[in-house]
Amino acid sequence: MKEIILIAIAAVFVENFVLSKFLGICPFLGVSKKTSTAVGMGGAIVFVITISSVVTWSVNEYLLKPYELIYLQTIVFILVIAALVQLVETVLKKFMPALYRALGIYLPLITTNCAVLGSALLIAEREYTLLNAVVFGFSSAVGFTLALLLFSGVRERIETNDVPMAFRGLPITLIAAALVSVAFIGFQGLFGI
Repeated sequence: MKEIILIAIAAVFVENFVLSKFLGICPFLGVSKKTSTAVGMGGAIVFVITISSVVTWSVNEYLLKPYELIYLQTIVFILVIAALVQLVETVLKKFMPALYRALGIYLPLITTNCAVLGSALLIAEREYTLLNAVVFGFSSAVGFTLALLLFSGVRERIETNDVPMAFRGLPITLIAAALVSVAFIGFQGLFGI
């Protein structure tokens, strides 16, 4: 049980994909302008990473390893992730059209989101059990969502403040992202991980 808790805490805070590993920066910067779209993207990421963790772990354990096809991991994992993203896109388009339009191009970009692929590859590299893989995948996605929500709040505050002309737009966004990242890097070593 202790191992599961440590994996979860590490994935959310210590090894946060966006703020510690710098994976998934494109949707992080693109969708974090408004908290409402950040929540929607976070939900989609949680679903895709959690389900892809289960599916990629199973494919790796029952197909790639036994038949010595480990060299196909990246290609197979991308195909699995792409199929899951298509599922999410179809569901959102049908049942939540406003969120589907708000996420725009960033929704299909989940397929190429290196945080999703990074999660699958880290699970395979660390040789997690199925339970550990699910916990790591879900917790990684929660960490991604937490970073997205925190940063969307920061960006909304920035919009209401007077920012010097030279820093408006992308410069202040990157400075704010760096400061939020520094806060998360402070978690390293805190839990003995």
